[in-house]
Amino acid sequence: MAETLAAWFVENLSGFFSREVIVAIVSMLPILELRGGIIAGFAMGMEWLPTFIIAYIANLIPIPFILLFIRFIFRVLKKTPLKGIVEWCERKADSKSDKIRRYAYWGVYLFVAIPLPGTGAWMGALIAALLNMDPKKTFPVIAVGVLTAGIIVSVLSFGVLGSII
Repeated sequence: MAETLAAWFVENLSGFFSREVIVAIVSMLPILELRGGIIAGFAMGMEWLPTFIIAYIANLIPIPFILLFIRFIFRVLKKTPLKGIVEWCERKADSKSDKIRRYAYWGVYLFVAIPLPGTGAWMGALIAALLNMDPKKTFPVIAVGVLTAGIIVSVLSFGVLGSII
């Protein structure tokens, strides 16, 4: 799914933005995040290191805001017609929170670091915030998890796929 969405953004934004900006936009979006940004950079023929750095930094930009403000934002949005979306997000986060509850910060790291659908910095930050984990401790753990996921995705995209293509 990430490949399809990343390809859509590359195709539809290419005439308007530079490759670097496209990688940054894709990397900041939930669901796609760093993985989608790296895939987009690879698809546009970018070099590995600039793609990785842009995707990494862009993926981390929304995280402090999620850690600090998402509970307040959800409380406000629950009083609007967006209540159903907020409750869906909370249920989704709760359904994925077992490892984080069990292993605390190690759980956050593993959740963010293993690049599987439904995992990543956004969901890890959302779960940590909803579990009232300390943002000052959680952000560095998420940053290291994103770094790990980025290395895994880079090896798969630029390494394995690069040698096939």
